[in-house]
Amino acid sequence: MATSSSWFSLVSMYESHLRNTFTSSGLTPKSINIDSDTNIHYWSPIHPVTLPTLVLLHGFGGNSLWQWSKQVQHLSTHFTLYVPDLIFFGKSVTKSSERTEIFQAESIGKLLELLGVTTYSVMGTSYGGFVAYHMARLWPDRVEKVVIANSALNITSKEVEQLLKEAKIENIESVFMPSSPAELLTCIRLIHKQLPIYIPEFLLNDFLNNLCNENRKEKLELLKGTTVGKENTISILPLKQEVLLIWGENDAIFPLEKGYELKELLGEKARIEVMLKTSHTPQIENPKQFNDIVMKFLLGNSFS
Repeated sequence: MATSSSWFSLVSMYESHLRNTFTSSGLTPKSINIDSDTNIHYWSPIHPVTLPTLVLLHGFGGNSLWQWSKQVQHLSTHFTLYVPDLIFFGKSVTKSSERTEIFQAESIGKLLELLGVTTYSVMGTSYGGFVAYHMARLWPDRVEKVVIANSALNITSKEVEQLLKEAKIENIESVFMPSSPAELLTCIRLIHKQLPIYIPEFLLNDFLNNLCNENRKEKLELLKGTTVGKENTISILPLKQEVLLIWGENDAIFPLEKGYELKELLGEKARIEVMLKTSHTPQIENPKQFNDIVMKFLLGNSFS
C-alpha cells in the first residue's frame, strides 16, 4: 500500500521541473474537445513557427512530460512540435468505451485536423509506436515520415507468454501497470538497463501514487484493448512512408530480433538503427545519440 506523504512528493517536484523544460522549449499546454466524448491535452508552440511539424507519442510509462523531456529542447529548434497526452494519460480523457490503439490514433488525427495541421511526421515510443503506425496507415497523405522506437507491433501472444515466463512475471499488467513497490521495481529493471542499486520504497510508492494509479482502471482497459500481442498471427502491412526503427540493443520488453523482423514487415522503405548499451527507453538513456539519429532521418536524405 502506498505510504508517501500527501504534502511532499519528489515525483511531483520532478514533474514540475519537466514542465519547465517544456515551457523553456517554447511549448505551452492546451486542451481541446475533439468531439462530444473526448478531450485531448497537448503541448504545442507558444508562438507560431514555420518549421516542419513533428508529433511525439509517448508510451505507457507516464504522460508525455516523462518520456520526451530529453527531446523537446533539442527538437523544438528544428520542428513545430505537437506533444499530446494519449487518452487516459495526463489530462486526456474520453467518455467513449473504445480502448484500442487504433482509437488513440484516430483521436490524435482528429486533434491535428482541428488544429489545421495538414502534414506532419510522427514519432512514437513503445505503446506510442503502435499509435504512430496506425496514424501512418490511416493517413498516408498526411503523415510524411515515421519514427518508431522499441515498439514490437509484430509480437505474438506466444512470445508475450514466453517473455513473462523468462522474467518470472505473472501477467503483462504488472509490467506496464505495477500495483506494488516490488512490481514497480521489476518493471524498472526490465525497462532500464542502468538501474541504481537501491531505490527507496517511499520513492517507489511516490511513483505509484502519482503515475501508475492515475486513471488506473481505464489504463488497464487500454492494455486489454490493445490489439498487439493478442494473436499468434502477425497482421502488419507495409507503410508507404519512409520508416525509421530505433531499438535499444538490450531491450528486455521487446527484444532486438523483433525490431529486425518488423523492419522486413514494414517494407523496403523501412530501416533500423540499433543503439548500443541501451534498453527499452533509448530516448532517455542516451538522448544525444537518439536525437542525432532522429534529426538525420527527418531532415536529411534518409536513404542515401
